[in-house]
Amino acid sequence: MEDNKITDVATPENGHRAGFVNIVGNPNVGKSTLMNDLVGERISIITSKAQTTRHRIMGIVNTPEYQIVYSDTPGVLKPKYKLQESMLGFSEGALTDADILLYVTDVVEDPEKNKEFLDRVAKETIPVLLVINKVDLLKDNAELEALVEAWKKRLPNAEIFPTSAMENFNVENLKNRIVELLPPSPPFFGKDALTDKPARFFVTEIIREKLLLNYDKEIPYSTEVIVEQFEEKETAIHIMAVIYVERDSQKGIIIGKGGEKIKKVGIESRLDIEKFFGKKVHLEIFVKVEKDWRNRENKLRQFGYME
Repeated sequence: MEDNKITDVATPENGHRAGFVNIVGNPNVGKSTLMNDLVGERISIITSKAQTTRHRIMGIVNTPEYQIVYSDTPGVLKPKYKLQESMLGFSEGALTDADILLYVTDVVEDPEKNKEFLDRVAKETIPVLLVINKVDLLKDNAELEALVEAWKKRLPNAEIFPTSAMENFNVENLKNRIVELLPPSPPFFGKDALTDKPARFFVTEIIREKLLLNYDKEIPYSTEVIVEQFEEKETAIHIMAVIYVERDSQKGIIIGKGGEKIKKVGIESRLDIEKFFGKKVHLEIFVKVEKDWRNRENKLRQFGYME
């Protein structure tokens, strides 16, 4: 009977470990940069603007000994419209299904911002790793020590990791601790998986990043990107994407005089998409108006924010 033993299930003998590591925190503290450092791939959208992550995005790290499923979530905020209610739901859901919780803050934000969410983190019984990001902005060790002491009082059960995700400082120690905390388990995804998202999702994220970088004020937050066509061949990909806006005036701003602005977005997006997939890309982008989509449940469901 011994020859029939199943060897791909985690046991004390084979020692495989796996777990869900969920990254939460307020907007613009560097969660997505940290996620990319931990996963080693450019999975999450990164810009200097807040609220850049709208979905919960998984990045998967595999070795023969373990599988880590990282989850980047939208920044915690008080919702002003239905889209933000859905984004908060993704963040709150991350508290319920984690094996390890990474709460990310930085050296400038108020520790009591979104107090209710932080109170819930303080009551967690799973391991909580508090990441104090952007420590490269501090003047000296005394400032860091004061910050660490303040956070020890706020989250007494958390292990604290001062880091700089931008400079990759102390991220390796954080990775090693996560591996140590993983529970015994078989893998949750195939060992060649990088993410739970389909290819076209990353196309929308790349285009949305270019909108955030190329337009000011409310314009990028009023847009949604949908890939309507994704045809992949051996050497090239043909993509047709639609940028949705809420008002006719926004459509004109996105397109720009003589189509210059949308052309720039298209070129920048295509170059990044080619880098991401390692293939030539033919990208067509259209702009359409969908009135007040951020407050319409049917549109939020169509765009993947609600079930």
